[in-house]
Amino acid sequence: MSGLERHHYAWLSIAAALATIALKTLAWSITGSVGLLSDALESLVNLAGAGFALWMILITRDPPDGKHPYGHGKAEYFSSGLEGLLIFGASGAILWTAAERLAAPRQIDAVGWGLLWSAAATAINFAVARVLGQAGERFRSIALRADSRHLMTDVWTSCGVIAGVALVAWTGWLRVDPLIAMAVGLHIAREGWMLLKESVDGLMDRSLDAPSVARACAVLDGFLSRGVAYRALRTRRAGRSSFLQVVVLVPGDWSVMEGHALLDEIESALEKAIPGLEVSTHLEPLP
Repeated sequence: MSGLERHHYAWLSIAAALATIALKTLAWSITGSVGLLSDALESLVNLAGAGFALWMILITRDPPDGKHPYGHGKAEYFSSGLEGLLIFGASGAILWTAAERLAAPRQIDAVGWGLLWSAAATAINFAVARVLGQAGERFRSIALRADSRHLMTDVWTSCGVIAGVALVAWTGWLRVDPLIAMAVGLHIAREGWMLLKESVDGLMDRSLDAPSVARACAVLDGFLSRGVAYRALRTRRAGRSSFLQVVVLVPGDWSVMEGHALLDEIESALEKAIPGLEVSTHLEPLP
């Protein structure tokens, strides 16, 4: 899949969501399990999130313009934020339905076939989550990473639901089914909170991760032996793009040509150390 672009992976996520919705809805319809219903509801969230992620990824492909000189990379943060809100909504619906079923337990039917279809949907989600996770790291895409994390959460919650429904069939404890659904609802609410937090961090211009900042400082420190200094180092990330700003101080008797030659060296070294980095330098004389 090395020749695929980001939006192709978003289409893959949409296809997986449609397939798992069909399989999980079938599993719920033939069993009547509220645990399996909660699993199907989460797949609806997957579909909505994947569709919005595709839209935001397509927006980020637009080049910088007069109104957006730094590009449209932050659009992906809206995708992860919306997915977090959708997860909260699904969590509330799951908890409400589970509470009603806890008050009035119901027998589960055709457990074997229901678990078979649910297991097939879980296998699809697991495979797609792995692919999206790898693509998210390669493209540095928060939208694909968020989709991957959500799908992997779906995998683990599905495993819990399958185990719970099997336990009900084995023991006859009908209230285990809604209790499992409640656990699923609380678990995915936590995932929604994490996605919201990450999207807000991105929109608030969070700095690059500590290893990247350390590499940048190591590069800049390598030039100190030439009698120069630096200050006001600032970094930020906007979707796939990374930005660094720094003020470089040189001896006052240097010519403009010498100073800008040094800046070219520094910018080249920083961009080599941190792939995809956009560097902005400012030259000032040493005090």
